[in-house]
Amino acid sequence: MAMENKVICNCKQVTLADIESALRNSKNMTDVTSAFDDVQKVTHCSTGCGQCHDKIMDVISDMMYNII
Repeated sequence: MAMENKVICNCKQVTLADIESALRNSKNMTDVTSAFDDVQKVTHCSTGCGQCHDKIMDVISDMMYNII
């Protein structure tokens, strides 16, 4: 399985690629929490059981520092 196809949110089947795409379209690149809100609105990640929340925050943080 390619890394970009790795499922991060099992409940909503959100992959790394889904998160990256939503983040690239985010208007809130000032902080991780605002970016997470935007990504969540698009992908619905972390709206099921919530176990992936911290993992998604880490992924967004890593992606933000690589994009900027």
